[in-house]
Amino acid sequence: MNTNLRRAVVAAAVAALGLPALAACGGSEDKGSAGAGGGKTVTLVSHDSFLASDSVLKEFTKQTGYTVKVVKGGDAGQAVNQAILSKSHPQGDVFFGVDNTLLSRAFDNDLFTPYEAKGLDRVPKDVQADAARHRVTPVDSGDICVNYDRAYFADHKLAPPQSFDDLIKPEYKNLLVTENSATSSPGLAFQLATIAKYGEDNWQDYWKKLKANDVEVVNGWEQAYNERFSGSAGGKKAKGDKPLVVSYASSPPAEVVGVNPLPKESPTGVATGTCFRQIEFAGLLKGAKNTEGGKALIDFMLGKAFQEDMPLQMYVNPVNEDAKLPEVFTKYGAKIADSQTLAPEKIAKNRDQWVKAWSSIVLK
Repeated sequence: MNTNLRRAVVAAAVAALGLPALAACGGSEDKGSAGAGGGKTVTLVSHDSFLASDSVLKEFTKQTGYTVKVVKGGDAGQAVNQAILSKSHPQGDVFFGVDNTLLSRAFDNDLFTPYEAKGLDRVPKDVQADAARHRVTPVDSGDICVNYDRAYFADHKLAPPQSFDDLIKPEYKNLLVTENSATSSPGLAFQLATIAKYGEDNWQDYWKKLKANDVEVVNGWEQAYNERFSGSAGGKKAKGDKPLVVSYASSPPAEVVGVNPLPKESPTGVATGTCFRQIEFAGLLKGAKNTEGGKALIDFMLGKAFQEDMPLQMYVNPVNEDAKLPEVFTKYGAKIADSQTLAPEKIAKNRDQWVKAWSSIVLK
């Protein structure tokens, strides 16, 4: 899952409201011990926006004696590709940030050493994508969904869309902006959601109808959400005119973090029938120098301290059933009961041809 995109929701809201900036890294980067986790340093390789509170990482050190060093490698796709390129000399001990849309790529390149983490008994089976082999451990989940600008729909006395079928109705013509499937993780996830919903024989017809309804396509989430979407703090500043955008179910809570007093509801809502479930995993890198430290870190990432820290650091949901969500999530977030999913193997087999077909329909 691309947490860099999720994290940018908060950065844009904070900047637009003139609030103090949040910490960039939670104090998790250690410049001391050398290499990929020798001695008492364990090295975590991740995407650019991995975040954890200093206090939580200090608790890991207190419990285990290991200090965490973080090596960041771009967005999720870039980080996975870099891990593949460097697999003969891995950059660290643990990789965090491969999601179910990219998982097969990591498996095909044999990136991980199997490890059955402590605490998996408190993780639902439906997020344990590799339960038979334990090459990766689920850490968080989230949903890509269409978000809507509450004020626009109230002003126009129009009900916000709630389903994929709604988006192709005439009353929603020229209202939606989405991301390019070939260049954006949320864009790809939204396409996969439509494939899961309509099937391999019918999803292309759906996109032809969506194009005829004047869907706008931009390269990435940042442009879609913070420039074109009229409901976000950044979009308002940029005078965006699209009241519908493909974003995250966690975007509404992010829009109110730091606002005082807190509003009755977030200025943005979620079309709960338009979602795709993403699951993010951690794995012990094959060839890691500090395998024991890596195992300890994966165990810790499933524990309550780390799991309860994630929602307001990376705007994702914990997978540990004992972890509690912060009030801002439960009050302002959308609970997605029926998110679309596809098996990682099916995504792996068809991803390239699906994206090519999508491009020929939508971008021509």
